This record gives sequence, C-alpha cells and structure tokens, in this order.
Amino acid sequence: MSDISLTASMRTNLLSLQNTQSLMDQTQERLSTGKKVNSAIDNPSSYYTAQSLTNRANDLDSLLDSMGQGIQTIQAANEGIEAITSFVQQAKAVANTARDTPATASLAGEVDFTAGNGEVTVKIGDETFKVTFASTSENSATAAATKLNDAGKAITAEGGTTKLGDALTNANLTFAANGNKLTLKVADPAKETAKVAVSVSSDITGVSMSGTMDPDARKTSISQFNDILTQIDQLANDASYKGVNLLKEDKLKVVFNEDRSSYLEIEGKDASSTGLKLASVSATDWATNEGVEATITSVENAINELRDMATEFGNNYSIVQTRQDFTENLINVLEEGADDLTLADMNEESANMLALQTRQQLGINSLSLASQAAQSVLQLF
Repeated sequence: MSDISLTASMRTNLLSLQNTQSLMDQTQERLSTGKKVNSAIDNPSSYYTAQSLTNRANDLDSLLDSMGQGIQTIQAANEGIEAITSFVQQAKAVANTARDTPATASLAGEVDFTAGNGEVTVKIGDETFKVTFASTSENSATAAATKLNDAGKAITAEGGTTKLGDALTNANLTFAANGNKLTLKVADPAKETAKVAVSVSSDITGVSMSGTMDPDARKTSISQFNDILTQIDQLANDASYKGVNLLKEDKLKVVFNEDRSSYLEIEGKDASSTGLKLASVSATDWATNEGVEATITSVENAINELRDMATEFGNNYSIVQTRQDFTENLINVLEEGADDLTLADMNEESANMLALQTRQQLGINSLSLASQAAQSVLQLF
C-alpha cells in the first residue's frame, strides 16, 4: 500500500478508524469472555495474580473431597458405636435377667411331725430316693433314705459312704432335716453349681415342700450373652469406610491445606468385645450372683467407654466439618479476588461498544468528507 498516496486528512481519518476497530475488537472480546484481562498481554500483574489465586482455589477445592470422605469415615464409626452401644445395653439386660434367675437355688420346707412320718421323693440326676423323716422329739427328726427299686438297701442321710450321701456329694448338694425344717441346697456355691438336675416332691400330708433345682437355669442367658458378644465383634469389623475402620484401631489423616501442613490425625479405637474388655461367660462364671455382678460391672464400663469414643469421634467430626466450611468460604474469597482482577464490567463494556460504533460511523463519514477534495479532480474530465 506504500505506493498509494493518501492525503493527510484521509490518512488521519484512516488511522482513527483503525484505532476504533482495535478498541472494538478488544471490547467484543471482553463482552464475549466476560473478562477484561484474558491474557498476560492485557495486564501482566492482574493476570498472574488472578491465576495464582485461582490455582490455590482449585487446590483447596480438590481437598474438599478428601474432607468430605473423612467426615463419612467418622460418621461410619459413629454409626457403629451407636449400634454396638445398643448391643452392650442388650447384653446388660441379659445379665440382669441371669442375676434374677437363681442358679444355685435352695429348696426348703417344713415337716409336720404331728401328722406322723413324712416322706419326700428326691430325684438326683438318674437316681431316685424316698426319704422318710421320723420325729424323735418335738423339735428334731431323723431321716432315712431308700433308693427306689432297691428297697433292700436302707441308708441314712448323714453322709459317709451311703448311696444318698454319695449322690449328694457328687452333685455338690446338702440335704438335711433340722428340727421341723427340711433344706436342700448347693453345698459350696463358690465352687460350682449343682452338677445335675434335682427335684423334690411329696404328696403326703405333713410335708409342705416341692420344687426343682436346675444347674442349667442360666444356660439360655449365657448363650444369649455370648451371641451378643459375637455380634459386637462382627459389627466392629463391618464399620469400615473405603478401607478405613476407626473401630479397629485404624488411623485417619485429614489434610486441610494445599501444602499439607494443616491436618488432623484421628486415632481409631478397638470397639470389639476384646477392646471393650467384655469376655464370654460360662456356667461356672455365672454360677453365683457375684459372678454375674462382675459381668454387669464390665458391661457398664464398656458402655462408658463407648460413650467416650462417641464424644471423641463427635469432636473430630465437628473439627473436620468446621474446616470444610472454612475451606469452602476461603475458595469463594479466592475466586472473588481473582474475578475482581480480571472480570469486566459488562455495563461499561456495552456502553464502550456503543460509543465505538458511533465513533466508527463518524470516522467513516469523516473519511468520506476528506476524500471529496480528491474526487473534485474528476470534474475536470
């Protein structure tokens, strides 16, 4: 175009139009992108500062997912604790039921000596005896026992090597008549309960004693208690989230910032029956109320331990939740800061576009006027 000569006025108007078009292109870009700074060429300082803010916001945003997963892991542990607590409370109810069920009960009654001799049928395991009480004075009695189906062998109830005495000894029982009182009970509750089922009955006038002593009276409660402990162990194993189980002493680390200098380490707990110090029980363990009471004490301690776990996990949950909310708000602040540096004022840019369009139209008209002087030469031809 250098070989084409333009008048000074035409060249001035042309340059004005070119500048106007450049400004229009810039304004159109801002209107289409919504940003006044689209590259480092527009404003290096604002561009790189905004990019830094945006990059940090993106890094923090990626950590939000990790925080959310940490919250879910803690929530899974908390749900497990609540369920285990229900099981432990159920175990306590079973233990209370066992305590109210006599395992070493004694049977007692009275013999009415005025009505004559009294006979009582005693069954110890598979052996059955007929015990006869005879009055020797107003306040005392002697007892003689005959094993049924073996009437030729009469023995006393005084112990020694007698068959009834042997049966009572083997069953850890004592059977005595003192005055007009008749008593059958476990000889040594501290050692063991009755080894066999024992029943006492009489239909003879003058004997007001009947009942049954069962060594397995707490068998059902023992089975239920041990089953609950099994369920506690299984539930503790199932309380994991994405491979992390805070109820099996796993650790959880939740990171809060992009350089990993801010974090929370959560120590897992052992919420199994072993960790709660709950042991399975046997008939020997619950042979006495003292044994049952010891189990109830351990169950109550386990409930307190679970409450402490729930409190600690709840505190950790609140910490992570608060940091998650803070991070979300911080991301918004960073993004707003970046937008303040780069976003365009759409109202201003729209007004600029309108002004530039007007200026462009005026420039075209001005260029047309400037060219009229050159066009007047054509009138000479």
